[in-house]
Amino acid sequence: MSQTPLHALHAAGQSIWLDYIDRTMLGNGELARRIADDALTGMTSNPTIFEKALATGTAYDAQLKAAPASMDAWGRFELVETEDVRNACDAFEATYRASKGLDGYVSIEVSPGSAHDAAATIEEAHRLWKAVARPNVMIKVPGTPDGCVALRRLIADGLNVNVTLLFAVAAHDRVIEAYLAGLEDRAAAGGDLSHVASVASFFVSRVDNAIDARLEALAKAGTITAERLAALRGRAAVANARRAYRLFRERFSGPRWAALAAKGAQLQRPLWASTSTKNPAYRDVLYVEQLIGPDTVNTMPPATLEAYRDHGITARTVDTGLAEADALFEELATLGIALDAVTDQLLAEGLASFQKSFDTLIAGIEQKTAALAG
Repeated sequence: MSQTPLHALHAAGQSIWLDYIDRTMLGNGELARRIADDALTGMTSNPTIFEKALATGTAYDAQLKAAPASMDAWGRFELVETEDVRNACDAFEATYRASKGLDGYVSIEVSPGSAHDAAATIEEAHRLWKAVARPNVMIKVPGTPDGCVALRRLIADGLNVNVTLLFAVAAHDRVIEAYLAGLEDRAAAGGDLSHVASVASFFVSRVDNAIDARLEALAKAGTITAERLAALRGRAAVANARRAYRLFRERFSGPRWAALAAKGAQLQRPLWASTSTKNPAYRDVLYVEQLIGPDTVNTMPPATLEAYRDHGITARTVDTGLAEADALFEELATLGIALDAVTDQLLAEGLASFQKSFDTLIAGIEQKTAALAG
């Protein structure tokens, strides 16, 4: 097997996960090939991904048709998604075992409708955990305040958790605190910490989308020059993520973490999500190349993974340029662009987008079920 830039990325300490799942790739050997040839060590899913998978082709028709007539569309969706995730977990089982539980995870998401309801999130997370019944499944919960409450309880209960839709460093801090507290709760109850894993999914490219739009509006209004626009555009997302990595290193050090690590606790690694490049003016692997470093994960959609395999350049970048990152946000603030306001808006939009995808997905299942019955 020839070595590619993906192998160099893995050797640099970054786990490569695929931000995609569908039944076809699980059955035709594509996933097995990617694990063997692309240093792939995990997979993430969300309602948008399943919406696209279910809307195209006939791979799910037989299972939907065979479902009990009394089962509603939500139940049918959980039926097909848990089968896909279970099969993907089995494909990554060897990775999970070889890495001693560091990698080999497949994520499945709770309904976005429970984002502001900790009790509902906890209940649904346990149901999905039992339905998949694999040690290398990760339950995705949103990084809202209620999501943090759920995270602490789920970690204490011994579930693996992927905390998603993180945009703000302050939100990341709350997530880390909830994870540490959950580990402490579990340890106090005599639970094993060594088999509990978590990642904090920090969304990247959407930050540039939002801040670039504000900068372009300022340039159009004549508030800033074209030269200043060019100097500031396309920098905020990487700077924000690098500050999150700095926080990660700070929080997972010192006596508190040492005590948990001594009991077998794992780091809650930052996972870079939303890493496809939305602006064609930017390099297509920008959000991979600029966030490389140890103890990180990058979940890439297939096109980004293919691009990095072809021409990605690997160098440690995730903890560079931090003084420049801080200065950038100070400058943006002087222009009236408040990072907190941007990240609050992005979280709200992200939750709304996932809810829309979920609603569309459920409606699509209802239509397909009716058509198959007909």
